[in-house]
Amino acid sequence: MPASPHFSPAFFKFLRDLKKHNDRAWFQDNRDRYVRDIEAPMLAFIADVGERLPKISRHLIADPRRSGGSMYRIYRDTRFSADKTPYKTWAAAHFRLRTPAKDQPGPGFYLHVGPGERFGGGGIYHPDMPTLTRIRQHIVANPKRWTAVLKSGMEIGGDSLSRAPAGFDPAHKFIVDLRRKDFYTGDEYTDKEITSASFIDTYVDTCERTAPLMEFLSAALGLKW
Repeated sequence: MPASPHFSPAFFKFLRDLKKHNDRAWFQDNRDRYVRDIEAPMLAFIADVGERLPKISRHLIADPRRSGGSMYRIYRDTRFSADKTPYKTWAAAHFRLRTPAKDQPGPGFYLHVGPGERFGGGGIYHPDMPTLTRIRQHIVANPKRWTAVLKSGMEIGGDSLSRAPAGFDPAHKFIVDLRRKDFYTGDEYTDKEITSASFIDTYVDTCERTAPLMEFLSAALGLKW
């Protein structure tokens, strides 16, 4: 357990203030706060989680670089959005599974922290159709392994089709899962948990309980786990 929490109330305070003043001038005036209260603690958390992840899988990546690593950029992509506010009002990290190609889809663990938005878990979100088809085919081909995932105790979430996907039996015993467009699971947290010195243990416990789904998805996509 770390001697002190990674995240402090100042983390949430900055994000609440940013939501009220989501413009470039305010952000530039408060950049030091961003680095101190958001970036530094998140990068420290990523580095410390990275020391724990090999016990779950040695193929997971925890990269604490300021740019291009596991931490999501604070800047929003506004090119195709009606909302032109330039900054995200939350912070997040992604611990992805190593893939042969950098842009190859794969599962990962995720942490999302913001005012009223505090959750973590793992899986795959909005995969492309070839990836989704491989996961569905793996469920059909491995019913015992999929049953074990379902019995691991965490509820799978995400969007679903209203009917069976093309090429799959509408009467299949796993049709609810075959209709899924996302495969992820996890936990929600409280502000008190996030700002606790033991939060890293809480988050790693979430990852460990999510591991059966992650392992199944890895096998479906031919990735090492």
